[in-house]
Amino acid sequence: MQTISCPHSSSKDLVKNGHSENGSQRWRCNTCRKSFQLDYRYNARKQGIKEQIAALTLNSSDVRDISRRVELFNFIQFITL
Repeated sequence: MQTISCPHSSSKDLVKNGHSENGSQRWRCNTCRKSFQLDYRYNARKQGIKEQIAALTLNSSDVRDISRRVELFNFIQFITL
């Protein structure tokens, strides 16, 4: 059995917190109260992607270039976040 820990606090005190739209199990950490899931179908939700996009934007990269570099296929949806 796989041991699951919170990516934010590394705590193992977790409870199930429903499912995402695509059926992936969501988890909530009782220590930091943040929720997460183990696998994301939409790459913009993965950790570190938002920071990469911000850095590329500051370097005057266009939308297509950013999409290619961070491997986002539905990049336009991310712009609204």
